[in-house]
Amino acid sequence: MNTLFYIIIATFFISLLSFVGALILFLKEKILNKIILILVAFSSGALIGGAFLHLIPESLEQAGTNLNVFLFVILGFCAFFILESLIHWHHHHAKKHPGIMPFSYLILVSDTVHNFIDGLIIAAAFVVSLPVGLVTTLVIVLHEIPQELGDFAVLVYGGVRKSRALLLNFISALSAVLGGVVGFFFAAEIGKSAIYLLPFAAGTFIYIAASDLIPEIKQKAPPGKAVIHFFVFLLGVAFMLLIKLL
Repeated sequence: MNTLFYIIIATFFISLLSFVGALILFLKEKILNKIILILVAFSSGALIGGAFLHLIPESLEQAGTNLNVFLFVILGFCAFFILESLIHWHHHHAKKHPGIMPFSYLILVSDTVHNFIDGLIIAAAFVVSLPVGLVTTLVIVLHEIPQELGDFAVLVYGGVRKSRALLLNFISALSAVLGGVVGFFFAAEIGKSAIYLLPFAAGTFIYIAASDLIPEIKQKAPPGKAVIHFFVFLLGVAFMLLIKLL
């Protein structure tokens, strides 16, 4: 049971990283308004980089050159297309939380799926050996810090109160613990089917970045700052590439 203990500790630590968004709480509203689009741009770059540099290559490495990998990318993209349409319809008819943009809900769902997958990966790594588990956890930590900061910024930008965004982000992050436990007890049963969660998550990342965040930046950012936002977007991609090369 020592392995399960290490998995739970590692995944819970990953979940606590969601509170890195609390750093934004210490910023004055005026300063936050100036930098939040910058954080959204970085987050969109990190989502694109995470999809194309981490999740899709990892799934291809595990499943081989398999058409199903790309079908699941498209499935993830389409699933969020439909989900966002349903959220729009619900908002139009129910008029609940009218100030909250639909992509706020999408980022929470996507992050929950992604954190669950992280938990599965951490569990698999610790089952192999303790050193492999620790290295894998470290890599995921480096990946999660900018993503959690970006996710929190997106939630706040999308109209969610800061305190509520922090709580929702943490609840979403706890799915890593669930993924770790499931991965430990059902590794044999899950088998290769878990591989297709990676391209599905990649599809959701691509949808959120391309359909919601990037258009939002283009619409709200002053024309004179377009180059700055594009550069920050590239920084998000570059950060994911740097983690890939480590």
